[in-house]
Amino acid sequence: MGKTSQRADTVFVGGRVFTGTSPTPIDAAVAVTDGRITAVADEAAVRSLADAGTEVVDLAGGLLVPGFQDAHVHPAVAGVQMLGCDLSDERTIDGYLAVVAAFAAAHPDAAWIRGGGWSMDVFPGGTPTRAMLDAVVPDRPVLLTNRDGHGAWVNTRALEVAGVDAATPDPADGRIEREADGSPAGTLQEGAVELVARHVPIATPDEALAGLLAAQEHLFSLGVTSWQDAMIGAFPGNPDNYGVYLRAAREGSLRARVVGALWWDRERGLEQIPELEERRLGGRVGRFNATSVKIMQDGIAENFTAGLLEPYLDGCGCATGNSGLSFIDPQVLTAAVSLLDRSGFQIHFHALGDRAVREVLDALAEARGANGANDNRHHLAHLQIVHPDDVKRFASLDAAANIQALWAAHEPQMDELTIPFLGPERARLQYPFGDLLRAGARLVAGSDWSVSSPNPLWGIHVAVNRSVPDEAPHSAGTFEPMPPFFPEQALTLSQALTAYTAGSAWVNHLDEVTGTVEVGKCADLVVLDRDPFAHPPLEIADTRVLRTYIDGELVFAATD
Repeated sequence: MGKTSQRADTVFVGGRVFTGTSPTPIDAAVAVTDGRITAVADEAAVRSLADAGTEVVDLAGGLLVPGFQDAHVHPAVAGVQMLGCDLSDERTIDGYLAVVAAFAAAHPDAAWIRGGGWSMDVFPGGTPTRAMLDAVVPDRPVLLTNRDGHGAWVNTRALEVAGVDAATPDPADGRIEREADGSPAGTLQEGAVELVARHVPIATPDEALAGLLAAQEHLFSLGVTSWQDAMIGAFPGNPDNYGVYLRAAREGSLRARVVGALWWDRERGLEQIPELEERRLGGRVGRFNATSVKIMQDGIAENFTAGLLEPYLDGCGCATGNSGLSFIDPQVLTAAVSLLDRSGFQIHFHALGDRAVREVLDALAEARGANGANDNRHHLAHLQIVHPDDVKRFASLDAAANIQALWAAHEPQMDELTIPFLGPERARLQYPFGDLLRAGARLVAGSDWSVSSPNPLWGIHVAVNRSVPDEAPHSAGTFEPMPPFFPEQALTLSQALTAYTAGSAWVNHLDEVTGTVEVGKCADLVVLDRDPFAHPPLEIADTRVLRTYIDGELVFAATD
């Protein structure tokens, strides 16, 4: 612990502090002056730094923690969805259709109905139909991306506008779900989304900025003070969020610390690297730093596009001819990774299946051999299936494991759309957080919002319990409580909390100034309404954020 004699602007007393430098909270108070932590000491010593102008924050038995940092999130996209036709709070087909109908009625002049947030597990086979949407919006085109962003639900009018019919071939990187006669059924997977999305009017610059700022306020309410946006670029139905972030940073409305991961266009090759370098040069403004590159190597297991070492099973448990996709040829991937690494980029990989994970690790090994060790801090996100032979490679390659813990649980999308098509042996390899940590991997944490809830405490709850909180959106009364999901892979509360604070601060190159509660660091702090270390693990998700501070400035205060 440390202290100073300087008068404090704010002191936090009456609770405990998770500093991140020890595995359990300590009995201490904290002082903040000029946006920096100036004392972590006993309460009497900290109170002595206060005068009439000092704000005294009574933790009332709660816990003070470092600001949460989300290492894989999409706020610019999520915020636009929040302000559009947002389905994320519903959990039934009728509920979705009611939201779409209400939104269409409230926006009679909208040429397109656009939005998203639906979950695959709500629909039979994970694939909604155009007929469902036609029943509520027959006259205008509708495009609604699903919660994970890997598919879209469209109506007949949207398909007509795009000229997509039975004769339209599947793109190389996607699939059109079809009716018996070959006509599009209404669900588009992966690259097939672009067939329709290219016709959708994108948000205006003002709408996009409003979406980002709405998302920022939501993240502040959950204690998130920094993040890495895992998708900086132009995407179907969305404007280029690079410009949105630059505008917010220049205007000072971006208050969080943000690292941007520039999108690697998988339709192009190494010739795009100079453009990425130019974007990096111009993308360092205020609190935004576009210093990472996002490479998406495979898809997702639920639609059979995650890259697997062995084929998916069919409904009868027999091997199919499909082992998923590698969006980037492994030889091109290896060359790209070596060049990006040599240029000083951090690389943020989407690697969900065991083949994709191995392809990425192989590419990183080649880069290490060619360029030597460095401080670029590459990381692999999602890691749903990791072959045991590859678990130990994370530490040897200094590649961080970027976990989305909320997914590591029994719920319909896992039990109905994933496990049957993986088989029991491969299912046990999913989300091996414990094995990765025991093998020396550095864990960092993110939510992938709007794919899933951005609430760090829910993610931490699942990392510890390997079961979903009762109030999580994808568990809302739809099934009986399930047993823990391979509990041998559970983390301790301290390990999970560290991944969401110091771990993500490290991957964002912010560890020198944030991520722990130490004298000299920026006062990015969160007040929790209780000390979850003092409560049963199954109550972690009941913890609420009362206050969020960035540089000692209050950016969120609960009103109830």
